[in-house]
Amino acid sequence: MGINQPTTLLSDLAAFAAVVDSGSFSAAARQLGLTPSAVSRQIARLERTLSTRLLERTTRQLRLSESGSEVYQYGREMVAAARGALEAAGKFSEAPRGKVRLSAPKAFARQVIHPLLPAFLRRYPEVDVQMVVTDQVLNPVAFDVDLAIRITDAPPPGLAGRPLMTVTHVLCATPAYLQAQGTPEHPRELAGHSCLYLGEHPDDRRWRFRRGKERVTVAVEGRYVANHSEIRLEGVMADLGIGCLPHFTAQNALAAGTIVQVLPDWVFMGAYTGTAWALYPPKRYIAPKLRVLIDHLVEGLREHQSL
Repeated sequence: MGINQPTTLLSDLAAFAAVVDSGSFSAAARQLGLTPSAVSRQIARLERTLSTRLLERTTRQLRLSESGSEVYQYGREMVAAARGALEAAGKFSEAPRGKVRLSAPKAFARQVIHPLLPAFLRRYPEVDVQMVVTDQVLNPVAFDVDLAIRITDAPPPGLAGRPLMTVTHVLCATPAYLQAQGTPEHPRELAGHSCLYLGEHPDDRRWRFRRGKERVTVAVEGRYVANHSEIRLEGVMADLGIGCLPHFTAQNALAAGTIVQVLPDWVFMGAYTGTAWALYPPKRYIAPKLRVLIDHLVEGLREHQSL
């Protein structure tokens, strides 16, 4: 191996990891600021250096060979180490700076996280935030996300995290709807009402409740189904029925008396309930830009929870 070959190997390993993570030569080239042909030459050179085939190329996709899977792990660890070195240098700077990539579920991002960010950006003028709004469960390491907000009672192993707030659901309706259709006293009575539910999966219309040791599941129906909580809130406020809403979506209308809670003695058990966690790859320290964002969210959501 020539005197400069280890340095070349590191560069080629980084390019290889970028190709695998992004799924294509062109996407990796955009990330690296290179041309696809330059990235292709790096991968070919890496294969020659290691005397093995790393990628099985087809017209539609790239697939790792057996040796490629093992080499990719080394490349990924190397890139993570380089990122850690950069962050280690950054921790000695006087002010947090740089970009933070933050992912969060759609409704939570729009209604809870987004309102907190303008104040954060004013407070830290050298920190930028890229919000990735998705209900897809993203692995922060694999998707190069600095901070992932996830609502769960079982945070995944292998990630560090801080709890932000408890997320609950409530059933709501307008006083006018309940006066016209009656107020249910038990979850089973919901089967006779028009209900607004998520509708993304067949199980979304099976509402589950608990009260003490009692458990009840009821299949609901309704004329208006929407997978957006603010739309369901507006449907409820238009007297369309009883809606299932995150408390953070309904709280202002509840406080104003525009809508009222239905079956307040029962706990709704379903998706999108639990603890909102801020998750990030475990490190010996947290970069200043990430630390101040987490602290800002914790402080802001503590106030949000008390409303």
